[in-house]
Amino acid sequence: MRLFVRVGVFIALVLAGRFLFPIVLSPFGNTLVRSALGTFAAAACANAIVARGWEHGKLSDFGMGWTTESLRQLLTGIGSGAAAAIVIVLAGVALQVAAISRNPSSPRDYGALSLLPIILMFGALGEELMFHGYAFQHLVRIVGEFATVLPVGVLFGLAHMGNANVTWVGVLNTIAWGILLGYAYLRARSLWLPIGLHFGWNLALPLLGVNLSGFTMGLTGYELEWRTGPVWSGGAYGIEGGLCTTAIVIVLFALLPKIVKNSPERGFDSEV
Repeated sequence: MRLFVRVGVFIALVLAGRFLFPIVLSPFGNTLVRSALGTFAAAACANAIVARGWEHGKLSDFGMGWTTESLRQLLTGIGSGAAAAIVIVLAGVALQVAAISRNPSSPRDYGALSLLPIILMFGALGEELMFHGYAFQHLVRIVGEFATVLPVGVLFGLAHMGNANVTWVGVLNTIAWGILLGYAYLRARSLWLPIGLHFGWNLALPLLGVNLSGFTMGLTGYELEWRTGPVWSGGAYGIEGGLCTTAIVIVLFALLPKIVKNSPERGFDSEV
């Protein structure tokens, strides 16, 4: 029962942070910057207060410990996430249903490009700490893996419903991504693998000239133009709103057990 109370406090802290930090950060940067930094700040504070402050836990107790294995998991995740995005784009180009072309109205912005990986890493860290951090890990121990991963994946998708140009296919794909990221945590028993997957995918899309969850970056001077309908391309939401992403998520589910060994469970020794 005590853990249920603490999970509830964690959720309350996240919601309070998601309301407060965007207001504090409103003078700084654009919507993407405020969203990424606000999410990270809210999630980091909630994990620190409940896990480290309340239970005197270490970073390793909620998946953020750093070892040489952590580096391997992070790089594996980044490579897998980026490769998934690249496969979709290259397949579209090879099948002549998409083409990468110059965008004269959006010249290359080297300053923004240099900051993009930092902003997107904060966003990936924040969302993983929020959805697969303290509360997620304790619920896995209390109610089981399936009963936790599935509903949290649904919440992950629904949290993106406010994004620009969102579609129902986009929401369903984001739910599938949320379930995949939860499964990645279960394989690694560490947040570094899902953080890597999340970051690699999010970084590759804008570098390839593709919208990211409704955000149009336009930083490289190039854009991906589709010659097929939004059912496959995702339309203005980006490829996350199309069936191409549905297919690649299924592929990642199949490949994940082959590229990541199952790690033993770690966590707090608190009473349930």
